[in-house]
Amino acid sequence: MSGVAANYKKTGFLQTLRTDAWWFESAYVLFGFTAFVIYSTWAGLQGNHFWVGPEHGFGGYLSPMYSPSLFLNPDPSIPGNAPMHHALLGPMPQFILNSKLLTFLITPAAFILAFPALFRFTCYYYRGAYYKAFAGTPPGCAVGSIPQKKYKGETQLLIFQNLHRYALYFAIIFVFVLSYDAVLSFFRAGKFGVGVGSIILTINPILLGCYTFGCHSFRHLLGGKHDCMSCPGGISKLRHGAYQKVSWLNRNHKLFAWMSLIWVGSTDLYVRLVSHGVITDLNTWGL
Repeated sequence: MSGVAANYKKTGFLQTLRTDAWWFESAYVLFGFTAFVIYSTWAGLQGNHFWVGPEHGFGGYLSPMYSPSLFLNPDPSIPGNAPMHHALLGPMPQFILNSKLLTFLITPAAFILAFPALFRFTCYYYRGAYYKAFAGTPPGCAVGSIPQKKYKGETQLLIFQNLHRYALYFAIIFVFVLSYDAVLSFFRAGKFGVGVGSIILTINPILLGCYTFGCHSFRHLLGGKHDCMSCPGGISKLRHGAYQKVSWLNRNHKLFAWMSLIWVGSTDLYVRLVSHGVITDLNTWGL
């Protein structure tokens, strides 16, 4: 037994005695995360074609990567630009509009993408996923890691990762904002209708909600900090029932993390393609 225990793994980067496809999960995380970062960065820098709907009045399709729109460029020549009444804080600051470089770098998406990005980057599931896929620490269980001179995870990196519990509050706000956008997507100039885009925009906050409310930090807030829930001073039956439902979401956290990530990108792509006229949105308003 001592000989087996001493040789349960090989030393050296990517060295292992495992015979299964241990590398598969790290490979799809590497590809999926990289693809999303590239697409979201590109989409966020476009500053156009993120809206489909009437020029006046509420209702239409707003890309989740541009919602909520704190500022909007008032230039009427921008294709697929949302109406100014969608800008919570009004027109883009003048010093940005006066600079071609800043106008290119700072689009309406630039003001809000940092918050969901921080929530994702510090997510408990994503931490383990990208540590393996990008940092190789380790690439997989019982697989040799990239050599490190000094481990600083507990003293430096973890301090940053603890921002996750605060990013959670912003993520919850985004779920409600995108739910509001989903409701508006069923209206065009006050007329109720249903379109493929409105269905897509409705599924988006549902998946984001399943991911956000299944978060480990939210589960802890709801009841995870109690050692004994049935003891005196524990939590109420209502809260315990909610805790059990959140625990189910938490057990499927990985699934909803990827489903919501893919759906956010796909929703932006759908709005962008409709705005460009590449595809036609099937809806009841045209009947």
